[in-house]
Amino acid sequence: MAGGRLTQQERQQIALGLADDLAYAEIARRLDRPTSTITREVDRNGGPTAYRADVAHRATERRARRSRPTTPQGRRDEGHGRDDEALREYEETFTTLLMSQGLPRMTARVLTSLFTAEAGSLTAAELVRHLEVSPASVSKAVTFLEEQGLIRRERDARRRERYFVDEDVWYQSTIASAHGIAQVARTARQGVTVLGRDSPAAARLENIARFSDFISESMLRAAEQVRDVLHTKPETTGRQ
Repeated sequence: MAGGRLTQQERQQIALGLADDLAYAEIARRLDRPTSTITREVDRNGGPTAYRADVAHRATERRARRSRPTTPQGRRDEGHGRDDEALREYEETFTTLLMSQGLPRMTARVLTSLFTAEAGSLTAAELVRHLEVSPASVSKAVTFLEEQGLIRRERDARRRERYFVDEDVWYQSTIASAHGIAQVARTARQGVTVLGRDSPAAARLENIARFSDFISESMLRAAEQVRDVLHTKPETTGRQ
C-alpha cells in the first residue's frame, strides 16, 4: 500500500477518474491507496464535481506550510498511544458507517470528531481546524445534530460554545430504531385486514408483523437492560 502525501500526478489521476465517473474505491485501487485517502482528498478540495488537480495540489502545499501545534504525522502521543494517521483512517471508517445510517457526510464527520475527542467535546473553532472546513459547514452540522438530540451545547469558562456528545446517544438511537420497527409491524398488520386474512398476501404481511414485533420488543428490553454500560467509566491501572 502506497504511503505519504499524494503527488501531483496522483491528483491528476484522481481528476481523470472523477471525469470518467469512477467510484472512489476504483480510483483508490488504481493508485494503490486507501479509499479513505481518495474520499478525504476529493471532499477537502471541492467535491467530485469541482475537484481540480492543480488547485488541490497548491492547497495542500499551503496547508503543509502552516505552523500547527499538533503531534507530527505518524508519531504516537505518549500519554494515550495515539497514532495520528491511524486515527484519521479510523475517523474516515466511522464517518462512512454513520453515513450508511443516513447522516449527511459533514454531519457524520462532526459527530465522529466528537466521539473520538478525549473530552467528548469540542468548540466550533476546534472542529473547523480539525476538519479543515468552513465555520458555516460546522454550524449547519451542529444545528442538525442538536435538533436530533445527538449532541448538546454548553458555554465553558471562557464563554465559548462547546459541543458535547450525549452519553445516551446510542440508547436513544436504538430506541428510535425499535419504535420504527414497531411501526412496520403496525402498518403490515393493517394490510392483513385490507387484503383479507385468508389470502396469501395477508399471511405474508402477518408474518412480517410478528417478526417485527419480536425484534422491536427484544431491542427495547435489551436497551433498558444494558443502558448503564454507556455510563461506565474506563478503569485506570496504576503502575506498581
